[in-house]
Amino acid sequence: MQLRDPLVSKGLYLSVRRHAGLLWVSGHTGRGPAGLHVSGVVGADVTLAEAKDDARRAALNLLAAVDGSRELDAGLGDVGGVLHMRVYVRSTPDFADHPAVADAASSLLREVLGPEVGDHARTAVGVASLPGGAPVELEAVLACAD
Repeated sequence: MQLRDPLVSKGLYLSVRRHAGLLWVSGHTGRGPAGLHVSGVVGADVTLAEAKDDARRAALNLLAAVDGSRELDAGLGDVGGVLHMRVYVRSTPDFADHPAVADAASSLLREVLGPEVGDHARTAVGVASLPGGAPVELEAVLACAD
């Protein structure tokens, strides 16, 4: 799978920070170079299918940030494992399929990195708002390869 170039951060933060053998990866949405592919609230104006697609796009952006990080010599080849991913879903109060949205991102990590590296612990939570009106945002902690 060909990853796009990492997107430029939209604030005063690093997309990826390496410390003590860990990679702390900042929040990534499904935006592309032209902006968000979809915006809105899951369960209102964003369908479950659209949210899953956005979660996959966000996961690709997260992987592109890691692969293109100056913190790693070999990009994704320097990743020993995805330890934890947090998935934020901008949703209506009665929406209850957060795990299904998160599964879309988790399956992409497994597909790209393989189960030994890509399988991870995870939290999925509903929130009232996300940057730019995005429906999904991901952040992760990865281990550097030995």
